[in-house]
Amino acid sequence: MQNEHGENVDLYVPRKCSYTSRLISAKDHGAVQINVGNVDPTTGLFTGESKAIALAGYIRSKSKGDMALSYLVQQSDAAMAADAASSD
Repeated sequence: MQNEHGENVDLYVPRKCSYTSRLISAKDHGAVQINVGNVDPTTGLFTGESKAIALAGYIRSKSKGDMALSYLVQQSDAAMAADAASSD
């Protein structure tokens, strides 16, 4: 919910799993949020920017967390490469 100034006034804003788009409840103690840093492709150095990836405990309990993280990072790399190619 937002007030008249456009500020978020909710006490709790639930996260969504980046892989399954499921809501991550407050009681999901198996859920994790991982920040993956962006790397400059020419120098190989960290650019200071990162992307947050949230994984639900359901995915981790099914032993699919590593696969989901790899898939999401590959998708974001492909999207960044497409953005870089379109800007050139």
